[in-house]
Amino acid sequence: MFEPFEIEMGIPRHAAGPRQVARAAEIWRLFQELALQATCAVGWPPERYLQAGTAFVVYGITGVHLRQVAYAERLRARTWVHDFKRGTLTRRQVRLFDERGPVASGTQQWVHTNASLAPVAAGPELLAAFPCHPGEPCVSLPETVEALSGAWFEFEVRPWFTWMDPLDHVNHPAWVDFCDEGTMRALAAAGIDPQLLVPVAEQLVFKRGALAMEELRVRTRLAGRTQAGDAVLEHEIDGPTGLYGKGTTVRRLADGADLAGRLRS
Repeated sequence: MFEPFEIEMGIPRHAAGPRQVARAAEIWRLFQELALQATCAVGWPPERYLQAGTAFVVYGITGVHLRQVAYAERLRARTWVHDFKRGTLTRRQVRLFDERGPVASGTQQWVHTNASLAPVAAGPELLAAFPCHPGEPCVSLPETVEALSGAWFEFEVRPWFTWMDPLDHVNHPAWVDFCDEGTMRALAAAGIDPQLLVPVAEQLVFKRGALAMEELRVRTRLAGRTQAGDAVLEHEIDGPTGLYGKGTTVRRLADGADLAGRLRS
């Protein structure tokens, strides 16, 4: 009988913003920790990957937020492997919920690599540790029902050495922060409180890892509106060697104002 991995989790105090709720990237940090705990539970802690000269690297994420999470809320987190193609590409389902029901859902796309981060098929022991359960659909973005074309808003960022993860590059939740920072700076430039931004959904695809002190350019523009009236935003992150990643975020404002309309005005 299928039993997903499940643990209790909560956001740390530093993850709550001025409205006392977690930013979207903090939910993805919980999801990443959940995935790590799950792989440790089946006998594959980080040390074993180091000994084997392999790793799992995220190449895409899709998530939806059903409500925002406050500090100290008691949450349950659940995860399982959805599929594992050719022993190299795998999708992991991640879920966050409380006694009232679902809070956030995500699908992580991982690639199994060698020590040089080149894709390589996993061995039989690792594959046996991660049985697949494809019953529940992968997460998808809300449909864009109205296409819009806003001007690009840009800012530059140089990742710090203290941001580097165990693979010595910017960890994937930080890219969600990059996208939201672009939107929040655009809001601030328009005279709107950037802390009103509320996450609804996001999807990011990573082309290459970003290193400390690289000059990254984050570009954000309004791209559409969903049936619910939420704004759809496009993001591009590029650097010295070209495109590093692309993203789509769906966001609204906590005060109920029309985010797409405010960004267009």
